[in-house]
Amino acid sequence: MKYYYGLLPYFLFMLACTPSHNQALVNDPTPRLVGAPCEGCEAILSYDKNSLRSVDTLAGFQPTAKKLRISGRIYEADGRTPAAGVILYLYHTNSEGIYPKREEDTGWASRHGYIRGCLKTDAKGRYTFYTNQAGNYPGRKAAAHIHPTLLEPNGKYYYVEDYYFDGDPFLTEREKNPKAPRGGTVGVLQLTQEGDLWLGQRDFILGRNVPKYD
Repeated sequence: MKYYYGLLPYFLFMLACTPSHNQALVNDPTPRLVGAPCEGCEAILSYDKNSLRSVDTLAGFQPTAKKLRISGRIYEADGRTPAAGVILYLYHTNSEGIYPKREEDTGWASRHGYIRGCLKTDAKGRYTFYTNQAGNYPGRKAAAHIHPTLLEPNGKYYYVEDYYFDGDPFLTEREKNPKAPRGGTVGVLQLTQEGDLWLGQRDFILGRNVPKYD
């Protein structure tokens, strides 16, 4: 039997330089849903990442309706480090509680309605969007809300707690005080008025309370 001792340093070097399976997943940008099944979350994949901004206005914005400006930061899993390049997809009803659609709408706009948009956090993890107040579903005792989905630069995407509005008579105890909110923060916004705008603030922590995130 021959022993190739001269090749041992080479093999050790290659082993050290080859990422483990887990390390490869961390850096793999291939989109993959984590956390739980999510009907419609794949809508976040329909946008051109390179065209997204950290500040934007959702489609269907009406200057004559109640105007909202919602801002926040998204942090890495440690809850302190700003997470840059995270994509946030949003959609919600109009003031009548309907997901409005146009005849020419196709794809996800024909399912989620045209009041929707996509943002990408800046270098400091910040995002801001302008939209109108969402309405309650007609004939149902459900709190008005905005649906958010996150897509990380590593390809993981998942839904997080909806945005809700303080004072909504249909808010449930679970919505006001969730035990383990997905995304790390309670979704109920405390709106304050500034001129003709109503301001809301909400942050997220990547992966926080998302099942099977790792």
